Amino acid sequence: MSTTAQPGQSAVIASPRVTLDRVVAVVNGDLILESDLDEESRMAAFQPFGERAATTREQLIDRLIDRYLILQQIRLQPPQPISDTQLDAELTVLRKSIPECADCDSDAGWQRFVLTQGFTLEQLRGRWRERMEVLRFVEARFRMGIRISQAEIDAYYKKTLLPAYREERATPPAEAAIADRIQEILLQQQVDKLLDDWLTSLRAEGSVKIVKSGEELP
Repeated sequence: MSTTAQPGQSAVIASPRVTLDRVVAVVNGDLILESDLDEESRMAAFQPFGERAATTREQLIDRLIDRYLILQQIRLQPPQPISDTQLDAELTVLRKSIPECADCDSDAGWQRFVLTQGFTLEQLRGRWRERMEVLRFVEARFRMGIRISQAEIDAYYKKTLLPAYREERATPPAEAAIADRIQEILLQQQVDKLLDDWLTSLRAEGSVKIVKSGEELP
């Protein structure tokens, strides 16, 4: 993929990516293709704050299966669409949080970085909008109603944070100074547990098949 430079502009070239497509999984009739795995892998470059967790092929497939299950549930009761204003606001923050892209503050620098990852700007916008829809769904379904008690915050501070600081021989902050952060961590842990249990039940109730190399679909 490449773009032709206009007079007075530098050429922006993205390396061509060719993926031989085959079905790697079927989720309630929706196909996950080899090209979807390739795209998911390349999206790691846009993880907020430069988070780069090593991901195996099996983990990529599981991640896509989970996303397809969530998107299928979203389609049953379509929510209010993510607006362009909301999307632009998130992408503006994202552009400032990728260390590898020193000139992403400029539109030209951002376009070069996106193209280098094998996406057009419009493709990335579509993927990021979908990501926002999934996160909003998870937030609305699982986060509401969860309450973290002061006793839970105290226990996490004493049993998890203090030992970690002692191990590093560092001075721990006062509990009151980081209570909000502890609450957020505990809240996210509960959301993740509820989400994992729900996705497990969706897999059991539905039809999810991982297609091995050389295996033919029925």
